[in-house]
Amino acid sequence: MADIGGHAIYKIEDTNMIYIPNDSVRVTHPDEARYLRIFQNVDLSSNFYFSYSYDLSHSLQYNLTVLRMPLEILKTETSQTRQESFDIFEDEGLSAQGGSGVFGICSKPYEKYVWNGKLLEAVKNTVHRDWLLYIIHGFCGQSKLLIYGRPIYVTLIARRSSKFAGTRFLKRGANCEGDVANEVETEQILYDASVMSFSAGSYSSYVQVRGSVPLYWSQDISTMMPKPPITLDQADPFAHVAALHFDQMLQRFGSPIIILNLVKEREKRKHERILSEELVAAVTYLNQFLPPEHAIIYIPWDMAKYTKSKLCNVLDRLNVIAESVVKKTGFFVNRPDSYCSILRPDEKWNELGGCVVSTGRLQTGVLRTNCVDCLDRTNTAQFMVGKCALAYQLYSLGLIDKPNLQFDTDAVRLFEELYEDHGDTLSLQYGGSQLVHRVKTYRKIAPWTQHSKDIMQTLSRYYSNAFSDADRQDSINLFLGVFKPTEGKPHLWELPTDFYLHHKNTLGLSQTRRSYTYWWTTDVLKHLPLPFDEVTCAENRRKLTVKKFHKYEEEIDIHNEFFRPYELSSFDETFCLAMTNSTRDFMPKNMGIDPSPFTVRKPDETGKSVLGNKSNREETVLQRKTAASAPPPPSEEAVSSSSEDDSGTDKEDEGAVSQRSTPVKVTDTGDNTKITENVVQSTKDVYGVNLSDVPSEDDLTIYTRFVQLGQSQHKPDKSSQQFCSKLHLDRVINLIPISSFSQDNIYEVQPPRADRKSIEIFHAHIQAGKGNMQPLGKEDFFMYREYIRNRYL
Repeated sequence: MADIGGHAIYKIEDTNMIYIPNDSVRVTHPDEARYLRIFQNVDLSSNFYFSYSYDLSHSLQYNLTVLRMPLEILKTETSQTRQESFDIFEDEGLSAQGGSGVFGICSKPYEKYVWNGKLLEAVKNTVHRDWLLYIIHGFCGQSKLLIYGRPIYVTLIARRSSKFAGTRFLKRGANCEGDVANEVETEQILYDASVMSFSAGSYSSYVQVRGSVPLYWSQDISTMMPKPPITLDQADPFAHVAALHFDQMLQRFGSPIIILNLVKEREKRKHERILSEELVAAVTYLNQFLPPEHAIIYIPWDMAKYTKSKLCNVLDRLNVIAESVVKKTGFFVNRPDSYCSILRPDEKWNELGGCVVSTGRLQTGVLRTNCVDCLDRTNTAQFMVGKCALAYQLYSLGLIDKPNLQFDTDAVRLFEELYEDHGDTLSLQYGGSQLVHRVKTYRKIAPWTQHSKDIMQTLSRYYSNAFSDADRQDSINLFLGVFKPTEGKPHLWELPTDFYLHHKNTLGLSQTRRSYTYWWTTDVLKHLPLPFDEVTCAENRRKLTVKKFHKYEEEIDIHNEFFRPYELSSFDETFCLAMTNSTRDFMPKNMGIDPSPFTVRKPDETGKSVLGNKSNREETVLQRKTAASAPPPPSEEAVSSSSEDDSGTDKEDEGAVSQRSTPVKVTDTGDNTKITENVVQSTKDVYGVNLSDVPSEDDLTIYTRFVQLGQSQHKPDKSSQQFCSKLHLDRVINLIPISSFSQDNIYEVQPPRADRKSIEIFHAHIQAGKGNMQPLGKEDFFMYREYIRNRYL
């Protein structure tokens, strides 16, 4: 699914449950088969990801900073002295003395985003650690942005929290431990794929979060209403649950924590506004005790109201919010600012926040976006913030001259498609249907034909929430270990509610009570704005262990992982060629078009229609083999999207329609044939040579002698060599190397030596750049006089 610095990320395609017989259990429990069916309702082949060598539960910033701390700080497994600094995964300079061992640092996964943690607890201390493979749930997508042939990989990883996980109406708000429903951490990673190394490559990332409003609230779905009323379940005057939630965020992301609240503020009937009022009160209370420079920033913005207005551009307002957010949090990049940005600094670049270190920049703080469902409006807002951060990431890597990206460019279209796939996947997991209000909807360029599909998908979402979500919730509770079958206690299907399973304080009173004023963890505040999880301290060092690898072990052998020499494969099946490509899939196929992915295109100039279904791998390979042909016409989506809960009955949302991309004219087969004939260029126009012409006799003779020479080189005959005469050797063509390199082969190249005159000219050029001009000689005066005579006389 993705490649990060040579470390492959895989998606689970199929699983198999193997029965292990046990002599102590002779008779199968009568309820085991039913529990097994419930357990298998969690489809592991749907958006579960893992990696053998990369920690997916942590961000790239964590993996490239914390795990590269000096080795002397840690309690190593051996008594030998190692190198002070090293790469976390690669074997550059880490060979053990006198052996082929390679040492690296491994960290404990972040349990919040691991979905099989409870399943591995029983065997974690028994089996070898190589048997422990942690998986995450959410989304992973990667596309290739080609900038004049330079490959830049854009990766989007979404980690869904395994705490308080569930379906739409059954999991709202937060539990007693501060974990919120539908909490997803989204990370966008940008890196130059021409250098596949964490130590030498250029990597950048930006993280943002979505999650339900951190309060005790729910919606009663027994009334069979499209929009059930919002109910505050418990009074929380001291914002206890919100304090627990924001304490977790300060510990993982640092400060500032920025809340972008998109719920409605003006309603005829008080509905969503209940959440806004309670959230404002909670944030105001918690900020009383925080230092002003680390206070929680609250940004309310009624997105539905601005969408209804014809005078306001929603995305322009979101762009202003995104600029202010990225300037406050900054982003991560593992290289210092380039010399050109220091020499000619941009105004926006100088105002950028975060933490500047000797090795680059660190993101401090995070944006937390929410609406009611955290689906449609949240995904669009996150896209705009991600688009703004992407511009800064490209600028930091020296790929654009200003940190600004325009709509309708190949780069933004590629990024928009990634975010819409990301939003559709998360919406299906939590709400039961795809997105409706997409970026095209808020740009108000979506066609009206999508409205009928939205109505059908609204009914589909309503059916899913009313009838199938309860079974899905039971499966999630069993898979995550929230419910454990116990003899003598009610079964999972006999429980009237799972409230007490997710709220542990209902089973017993806690012995320790947190302070209502000092609501944060003790050591978190002293390290702000840096996140406590990334600070070098004894508590964090206990999470790190030194792991020894063999030099050619599969887990760190990037070459075999990528090329797979033990398999029969082809280039068309290679992941780097099969992934979405900005040049192949988005750039217009017309000749003479500016190939830059940052050039604004007309709406009908895109090289890929996003209206239809995505083609499978075979279609992708076929399109690549006929790259000059026109793209196939878009087909109707078999499964379209559905609206969010705020678009069910309100009049202000009835007019909103959705479409994934700019309208493209659908032509029939005959038109496609004509377009293909016009677009396909002849080999004479493309390569300058007409390949259909028969080669000349001289060319055939030279080629025949070349083949004979190759055969004589590979099949030497000793008997013929002894009687070989000089006359016989003269008949063979004599190949003379014409390269200026003394040693030139596929393994190494010896650069040519410069003569003395060239070295003197080069040194004179360097000195001239420093202002040390050499006196002009007689030949220089004659040359200058000749130049003036030819130029002006």
